[in-house]
Amino acid sequence: MPHRTRRRTASPRASSQVPQAPRWRAAHWAAAVLGGLALLAGAAGLFAGYAGLEVTQTEVGAIPVTVFQAQDAPPGPVVVVAHGFAGSRQLMHPLAVSLARAGYRALVFDFPGHGRHAQPLAGRIGDEARAAALLDALAAVVDYARTLPQGNAPLALLGHSMAGDIATRYANDHAGVRALVAVSPYLSLPVEQLPAVNLLFVYGAWEPPVIQAQGRAAVAAVADVAAAAVAPETTYGSFAHGTARRLVIADGVEHIGVLYSATTLRATVAWLRAAFGERAPAAIADGVDQRPRWLGLYYLGVLLLAWPLTLRLPQVSAQRLGAGAAPGWGWRRFWPIAVAPALLTPLLLWPVPTDFLAIAIGDYIALHFGLYGLLTLIGLWRAGALPRLGDASVRALVTAVALVVVFETLALSLPTDHFVASYLPPPHRLATVAALLVGTLLWCVADEWLTRGPAAPGAAYALTKALFLVSLMIAVALNLSELFFLVIIIPAMLVLFLVYGLFSGWIYRRTGQPLVAAVSNALAFAGAIAVSFPLIG
Repeated sequence: MPHRTRRRTASPRASSQVPQAPRWRAAHWAAAVLGGLALLAGAAGLFAGYAGLEVTQTEVGAIPVTVFQAQDAPPGPVVVVAHGFAGSRQLMHPLAVSLARAGYRALVFDFPGHGRHAQPLAGRIGDEARAAALLDALAAVVDYARTLPQGNAPLALLGHSMAGDIATRYANDHAGVRALVAVSPYLSLPVEQLPAVNLLFVYGAWEPPVIQAQGRAAVAAVADVAAAAVAPETTYGSFAHGTARRLVIADGVEHIGVLYSATTLRATVAWLRAAFGERAPAAIADGVDQRPRWLGLYYLGVLLLAWPLTLRLPQVSAQRLGAGAAPGWGWRRFWPIAVAPALLTPLLLWPVPTDFLAIAIGDYIALHFGLYGLLTLIGLWRAGALPRLGDASVRALVTAVALVVVFETLALSLPTDHFVASYLPPPHRLATVAALLVGTLLWCVADEWLTRGPAAPGAAYALTKALFLVSLMIAVALNLSELFFLVIIIPAMLVLFLVYGLFSGWIYRRTGQPLVAAVSNALAFAGAIAVSFPLIG
């Protein structure tokens, strides 16, 4: 009787099971341990920066306000600290903490439409209605500050960017302001109309000279020298007569980084001590806020920890998908699809109105993301490489996206919202997040698919991000009056591209499906844009 060989075939149910996550090797364990230690050390350093301070949350009408002052110390002079366009209270914490440690009481707040302030900001950019709304908010916070113990004494104002102009205009119309600090301001008042208040100008060395020129001209007006001859770190005028002015240039920083620079923080404290003279308080602690080093350590820990943790994600696709999986894929097919949207998007959007969303600048960014992604998808379609699920398990896809979003929220979004700037969308911005998600999802899906796959060029991912930033710069050049604020956020977008780009690379290597990182990145970008730019009405 002939011997029969019985073949065993895997059942469809068995073949569809998700493989187990690969085992961690020594490098993964080392990264996890070092990442966890760096994360904990960074978080401990950040919280320690608030030691010895009393931090009080309150509201003045609808304005969210945070008061920083020393614990168990006599109340010092008041400094009202105001953020710039697309900023928030959290962005000004380094200054508020440094001032409180120097013995002052610092009040930070959210302007209308910014941060946690639910009321929209009135008017358009440059309108007097908008300036009036900002001035009203500043006046309300100053009035509240005067109700605090010894709050009726002379106070100081500090404004960054847009708020530098608002603070100077307030001081020009109201008595009782002893000193003024304008950090990278955009001044609307002519030099000869600036208030007779001791005035410090601080700029980042990497800011455009045209911005620094305003501060030089203002200092030159009391120095009786040409603006080009104004020497930084030199005080001109008289503190006694309220005409003292000084220019400080912080090395190695730009328009946002200037808020974290030790040069800015020390110069601010020193200026207020000189302006208040005998009324200057005694410092409760040495030094100024040190959060840049702790933030760097914390975020390094997050990156180190994220790399091995991605190995715990489910494998979504048995084969690595993406445009690079299409037959004959290479640079010749990649370049037209990558370059054409970068050039066409700003040209096509040039004549298009951008006020369909109640969020300044963010509505244009949503359109730019959406059209850019749509044009990329058209290119992929013509190349026969459109995104697809392939052999992906929908359950595994949803699980992987959910795990990534949870990690990014806990490890990145929450700490950033607390220690850096408003980053988590409050309830009144969720509808805006949903609207922005349409645009960011189109772009993220198209971009992830274009740059992934076995034959995808190695530098493809970095190149498409560079092209997107170039595309935004073209848009700014075509419509400078409406979109010039995009120049300010491009450094922040570069950081987002770097961080989430690393995440997406690790996610793709584990899951094999570009759509996992596409969805999680789209949610992250939509949320960041929705909370960064002011709601308008």
